[in-house]
Amino acid sequence: MTASETLTFLKAWARAPLKMGAVAPSGASLSTLMTRHLGPETGPVLELGAGTGSLTRAMLARGVREEDLTLIEFDASLTHLLRCRFPRARVLEMDAAELRSRPLFDGPVAGAAVSGLPFLAIPPRQTLAILEGVFANVRPDGAMYIFTYGFRCPIDQPLLDRLDLEVTRVGHTFRNLPPAAVYRIIRMKPAKSYDWRFA
Repeated sequence: MTASETLTFLKAWARAPLKMGAVAPSGASLSTLMTRHLGPETGPVLELGAGTGSLTRAMLARGVREEDLTLIEFDASLTHLLRCRFPRARVLEMDAAELRSRPLFDGPVAGAAVSGLPFLAIPPRQTLAILEGVFANVRPDGAMYIFTYGFRCPIDQPLLDRLDLEVTRVGHTFRNLPPAAVYRIIRMKPAKSYDWRFA
């Protein structure tokens, strides 16, 4: 992380602190934890709140192709930085809540979504729109990875239930500033039907 990148991030935070959620980009420990289940086999990946590209670099290190990345960032200066740093990725300047009404692919194509969004500071209605948009773009077997500085999943269970989503804790890192926990969100598997003819 260069001094100019840090300054760009801090300026973006000063313009919209609640949308940024953090005063510094994700550290290497958190980025590694967030991307541990990703690789070349994941295929297209959607990243929300890409910031200066900390998680993006970690995905590339895991073998995700730059051409397979779609980076969402609402701040114009950070969007410009991302386009310069990752010229082969698709970088979109937009609010992640717009995903619900603005499909990014021709059907659910992404193998995963990685989010740097501060869900603790995002209202439930907006969180609902983001989740609906993400899972409209992610394959049925895909997952969304989020992190939080809080003590539990930042998305309330009733909201997850409403969308038939289930969450599991991936891990925790104390080597990030501040310490953070990572969660994986997937669609709930439908219950197996029972054939009463053979009961």
